[in-house]
Amino acid sequence: MTLDGWIQIALFAVAIVLLVKPFGGYMTRVFSGERTFLSPVMGPLERGIYRLAGVDARSDQGWLTYAVSMLLFNLVGFLGLYALMRLQAVLPFNPAGQTAVEPSLAFNTAMSFDTNTNWQAYVPEATMSYLVQMAGLTVHNFVSAATGIALAIALVRGFARRSARGIGNFWADLTRCTLYVLLPISIVAGLFFVWQGVPQNLGAYTEATTLEGARQVIAQGPVASQEAIKMLGTNGGGFFNANSAHPFENPGAITNFVQIVLIFSIGAALTNVFGRMVGDQRQGWAVLAVMGILWLGGVLVAYWAEAAGNPGIARLGVDAGASPLQAGGNMEGKEVRFGIANSALFAVITTAASCGAVNAMLDSFTPLGGLVPLFNIQLGEIIVGGVGAGLYGMLLFAIIAVFVAGLMVGRTPEYLGKKIEAKEVKMALLAILVLPLSILGFTAVATVTAAGLAGPANAGPHGFSEILYAYTSGTGNNGSAFAGISANTLFYNTTIGLAMFIGRFLMIVPMVAIAGSLAAKKIVPASAGTFPTHGPLFVGLVVGVILIVGGLTFFPALALGPIVEHFAMLAGTLY
Repeated sequence: MTLDGWIQIALFAVAIVLLVKPFGGYMTRVFSGERTFLSPVMGPLERGIYRLAGVDARSDQGWLTYAVSMLLFNLVGFLGLYALMRLQAVLPFNPAGQTAVEPSLAFNTAMSFDTNTNWQAYVPEATMSYLVQMAGLTVHNFVSAATGIALAIALVRGFARRSARGIGNFWADLTRCTLYVLLPISIVAGLFFVWQGVPQNLGAYTEATTLEGARQVIAQGPVASQEAIKMLGTNGGGFFNANSAHPFENPGAITNFVQIVLIFSIGAALTNVFGRMVGDQRQGWAVLAVMGILWLGGVLVAYWAEAAGNPGIARLGVDAGASPLQAGGNMEGKEVRFGIANSALFAVITTAASCGAVNAMLDSFTPLGGLVPLFNIQLGEIIVGGVGAGLYGMLLFAIIAVFVAGLMVGRTPEYLGKKIEAKEVKMALLAILVLPLSILGFTAVATVTAAGLAGPANAGPHGFSEILYAYTSGTGNNGSAFAGISANTLFYNTTIGLAMFIGRFLMIVPMVAIAGSLAAKKIVPASAGTFPTHGPLFVGLVVGVILIVGGLTFFPALALGPIVEHFAMLAGTLY
């Protein structure tokens, strides 16, 4: 580990903290229906969309209507994207002549982008036409991100409102998020990326002759426009197979820094939106503090593990310094232009924020370095998390934490003046426990079937980690992968597609039910026995509950994979 690496990590953290309050204030005004500096431009467009769609933005939906609206919208989006991929061979904007996408892969990809997962079991530049990339994948990058943010706002309204029947209007939340938040920032970011050298065109792929005389096809296309929303919406669906490790997507240090800031910006600022809407910004800072502690712990472990390197390399007499480890750290699979610190930081950020746009090959991380991204996703990506998903996932853990605190002091648990009763706790546990059920269940099936065992490129604990990571990434709606697994098969396309559906929608519906239940409750005035939810005690309690739940649930699987692999590496029996 180096001073330069820590300075880069610190600069990122400072940039995010500085954005939280102003960005949070802006989004609060957007979702409260207040006037913003973009209202003169976006207001007429917003009203035109409502008239065209027949939506009354002033109508308030109950939790069930809100949830059904969201589910129907996503169903139509899934079917539309599936059809677009199956018909791409006969549709325009296909200069490379891409054929129709195979049915199981089309199912997997449509579910992937519909759920904000953006898992890619294919080579994008060799599989998808420009039309699919623009009208299919990029559009879903916007609306899937807007869906997650809208759901988070709905849960926040549940805490903020009293004796209310509704939690907002899904169509209004979706439209406002897209027009006032995602679209303007993406336009600015896209133009910035073009300025930095990211391609944005509709031309045919370029054919070049290398110095050796070989023919090389250089893919290009409308990259910058997809790159911007890919990062801002924590999507991760890259235009190229190498994703943000590709120089066309991420040309240099400046674009790399902007991209990681974009990934965390909305998720972090939503904590401030939460604090503002419930009338106490300290509540938002407390939630952000929990996220920050977990994020920093992950960065420490990942950076240390990758900087220490692989002792097996030193045993071979290659790249050995004074220590028994690698002198330069584990550079395998890393982008030399970004270095170990940035690669480790990028990996932790993208897996904490439900964004699979890693700029390093996770399959080549050291065992403990790879364990951190794996565990981040298994927690439900609550460490800032996907846009919206991180906040509502963290609030579910907060509900469990105050319930535990209430049991310890022998009084009815309360959070922000709302009594946490049996219904809320049951729904929160259902939403949280559906993740390990999917992750561990599908992993178990894959490890005992021929179709599942045909996927990993490695045997032993690392092969198990590759399978475990695939279903963790799918269920957690992350989209990154240990690249050693061959997932473009009928078995993996189908099962990972189902895992993505479970991880998104079977978690969302109980969460929306909680929002409806809380909105209908009265505010209970604070008393001497009220557990404070804005100080260090609350932060520590939530961190503890998260680590205990995550550790008890996933430790056996992690022990079979990365932990066994780590000790085998130290003993010299691996690598």
